[in-house]
Amino acid sequence: MELFKKTLDPVFALAVIAVLDIFLFLTIGAWTVGGGETMMTGLIAQGILGDDLKRLPFWNLVFEPQWDYWKMYISFGMFFGAFIGAVVSKEFYLRFPRRVSEWALITLGGLLMGVGIRLAFVCNVSTFFGLTPEMNLGGYLAVSGIVAGAWAGSLIYKKILEG
Repeated sequence: MELFKKTLDPVFALAVIAVLDIFLFLTIGAWTVGGGETMMTGLIAQGILGDDLKRLPFWNLVFEPQWDYWKMYISFGMFFGAFIGAVVSKEFYLRFPRRVSEWALITLGGLLMGVGIRLAFVCNVSTFFGLTPEMNLGGYLAVSGIVAGAWAGSLIYKKILEG
């Protein structure tokens, strides 16, 4: 497993990703992580809420939870592939926040990212690997927003934890 013991050249890795992205787009269509993860959330919510889920307009108008939504399985594959890669390369470890303030900031950040994904109806992965290489202005605007949000969030996180 020599492949997992050293870092790949970024240009080579991005070229492989670009070729695979083109192949995926030509054979199946555009892939978005947000769509797959939204469907997983809908199925979990449907399991918990049952028919009460239909009272929420989002699940009737945008996504009706279905088990055969193919993008959900690509998201599962991405998660398990990353997990296996981290374990094989011996770079996997669990880290838990030590303070309640860290948990609160992480939860708030995750909620804000989720709201941003739903408002833009796109996800960061498909923006970086789909829209931006296609020279789509929306991709560049999204990347600018992601970078600005990450920068501002890290400053807030650092300031709160230090103070």
